[in-house]
Amino acid sequence: MSLLSFFDFAAVLIFALTGALTASRAQLDLVGFAFLAALTGVGGGTVRDVLLDRNPVFWIEQPAYLAVTSAAALLVFFTAHLVESRYRLLLWLDALALGVAVAAGIGIALAAGQPAIIAVLMGIVTGCMGGLMRDVVCNEVPLVLKQGELYVSAAFAGSSAGVIAAAFGLPSLAVLSAAIVVTVILRAGSLAFGWRLPVYRSAPPRR
Repeated sequence: MSLLSFFDFAAVLIFALTGALTASRAQLDLVGFAFLAALTGVGGGTVRDVLLDRNPVFWIEQPAYLAVTSAAALLVFFTAHLVESRYRLLLWLDALALGVAVAAGIGIALAAGQPAIIAVLMGIVTGCMGGLMRDVVCNEVPLVLKQGELYVSAAFAGSSAGVIAAAFGLPSLAVLSAAIVVTVILRAGSLAFGWRLPVYRSAPPRR
């Protein structure tokens, strides 16, 4: 397994776990668990591959990705009741998944010869779209849109860090690690310490 494939599998697995945890909070059946795990796990990578015109899409080329999401659904279905706060676990797993998916996204884009700006965008897309689909389907406020929280901005910073590292000629592991570390630190800081971006405040109307 190549380094990029490893990171892609890891991102799919962790995101699939968050999808299954969301299914547990919605009290869905096993089919619902499998659907949400798959949607969340491969959603971001699917959008990335469509935009990059990769044919076939990664999980069609390697159905083992779907086996990973199904295993994650089964695991959570039988163990979620043991977790005291499933939402808190979901948030932290999502933060880790975001970092790994961002790294996989920029790595695949750079390996395909895409310019830096496209690699940054593919990191953001890979990291954010699966979780966005998960939350929209379950009728929850998407984490990517929570007021002022560092999410898309964390993905942007992590993607940029990885691309800058690549521009300096660092090895692939260092490039992917830089993307993960920056993304996860910023997202974790937002969760643990309340790091925020300023939000829009409308001015009173003029008379």
